[in-house]
Amino acid sequence: MTTVNNRPQQQVVTRTTKPVEPEAKGDAPQKVFEKKRTIFRFNQIIWFILGFIEILLAFRFVLRLLGANQFVGFTSLIYSVTSPLAAPFSGILGITVSGTSTIEWSTIIAAIVYFIVAWGLAYLLAFIYPITPNDVET
Repeated sequence: MTTVNNRPQQQVVTRTTKPVEPEAKGDAPQKVFEKKRTIFRFNQIIWFILGFIEILLAFRFVLRLLGANQFVGFTSLIYSVTSPLAAPFSGILGITVSGTSTIEWSTIIAAIVYFIVAWGLAYLLAFIYPITPNDVET
């Protein structure tokens, strides 16, 4: 008790029962780091696979354009590996032939479609789990 102007006054003490919120919310920092690292790796894998497919399709396109012998080992390998990749697009525009050179439009369309699909997957991944430039640096 305190006295003010010779009058006793009572101090009012209030107690709160509300729990104090912790400053750090969410997952532990190590879990967040592991999650973002996994997402970043998945993004890298998407672009690596796309790059590999695009290189194979580019080899196919150039070999067809130059009229390479399809019975030679390397050319046969490229054609057999890339045939399933270009086959879904084979009837869209057809083939342009000039002498031994062949412009296979299905290969170009396949490369464009696979790029758009990979970009869409990477964009969807970034939309669901965004990663900042600071996350990439660490």
